[in-house]
Amino acid sequence: MSAPTTGATSPQTEKPGPGIVKVVFASLIGTAVEWYDFFLYGSAAALVFGVLFFPEGDEVTGTLLAFGTYALGFVARPLGGVVFGHFGDRVGRKKMLVTSLLMMGIATFAIGLLPTYATIGIAAPILLLVCRLVQGFAVGGEWGGAVLMAAEHGKDSQRGFWSSWPQAGVALGNLLATGVLFVLAAFQSDAAFEAWGWRIPFLLSAVLVLIGLWVRLSIEESPVFKEAHAEIVEKKQEANHIPILEVFKNYPREVFSAMGMRLAENTSYYIFTIIVITFVTTYDGQERGPILQALLIGSVVHFVWIPIVGGVSDVVGRKPLYLAGAVGVAVWTLFFFFPLVESGTQGNLIIAVVVGLMLHGLMYAPQAAFFSELFGTSVRYTGASVGYQLASILAGAIAPIVALRLLGSVEESNTFAVGIYITVTSVLTIIAVLAAKETRNTSLRHDRVVRGAHD
Repeated sequence: MSAPTTGATSPQTEKPGPGIVKVVFASLIGTAVEWYDFFLYGSAAALVFGVLFFPEGDEVTGTLLAFGTYALGFVARPLGGVVFGHFGDRVGRKKMLVTSLLMMGIATFAIGLLPTYATIGIAAPILLLVCRLVQGFAVGGEWGGAVLMAAEHGKDSQRGFWSSWPQAGVALGNLLATGVLFVLAAFQSDAAFEAWGWRIPFLLSAVLVLIGLWVRLSIEESPVFKEAHAEIVEKKQEANHIPILEVFKNYPREVFSAMGMRLAENTSYYIFTIIVITFVTTYDGQERGPILQALLIGSVVHFVWIPIVGGVSDVVGRKPLYLAGAVGVAVWTLFFFFPLVESGTQGNLIIAVVVGLMLHGLMYAPQAAFFSELFGTSVRYTGASVGYQLASILAGAIAPIVALRLLGSVEESNTFAVGIYITVTSVLTIIAVLAAKETRNTSLRHDRVVRGAHD
């Protein structure tokens, strides 16, 4: 039930797959597009969706309802992970990556065309919810395929570096979403942005999706998958190959370890990037421009930082960095993050966001390689996706809602309670990391299902 042993690396696995840079770029650009769409929703929920789609009640209540639809997108992610993982482990990684990107693009573009509550009443938030569920389903299948394409093409000794680039695509997606919102905030009045300007970033996603599709259609399927799939077919196992059942039968420890490792990473990220917008604009009464600028700078640093940390994980291992990140986000949120944000100075706001995202990157950068190395090839897409996405419900989905509840009223916000919340998730993540085995340099050419066919 434990992670695969490391042992000697075969010459075949030390030779990188063809066009590794092209494959990594395809994973990066596609992931950036998908997460641009996903994060854009979170930013819009913090800024305008409460007023436009949930106008009843006070401002905080409207924002909470908007974050409710935001959370439901996370609920759809495990289902997407199971469905895309099933077919990704049976027919290939590439086809599923193209499908997920197309679904995400259609849903996001549709949000930009939706009428608001003032126009069609209750149908508006219902349509918004449908689009959000499609987004969640699509992104549930995106992550596993993107990181596996990078991990299964590269050298074992460089996997942390290469597979961290799809992770950097998440930062790039947030950078694009925040950048568009920042430009609009600079050139539009609040009234114009609320009336129609918020639609522009959603409609622009169509251009990004077309670029992502063009790149992804040009890459080759994972060589590790093709070898394992050919062996499964040869041993007549394909008809009985149900990845989700095999994951929970053969890899239960790995699934729950992955879930535990996600808690602090996922929860802290949404505090540093989403809740901070609501806190600054609603609780602290500041303009949205400064916080969007801070997030813009933070996203640039995060994007550059993630591959650096991924490369370091190939030298020192996945666990030490992950543990440092889990401890770091707890201490930072508990004692430093909100006091810096509340100070009202642009410099302190930037420091709060940048340091928070760098500490988050210590966990997020090695995560792709770490999770990929836990599962056999014929169930890797499903196993990594399920572990990753199930934790999203317990972490990122409820993080904005829990944080807003803990903050309480605008008049008497309780930021220390949010710090305690992050600390609890960090303790759970530390336990999960300590329970996992170090997987650095593990060969990905292993599979219990295929091995069993020889018995």
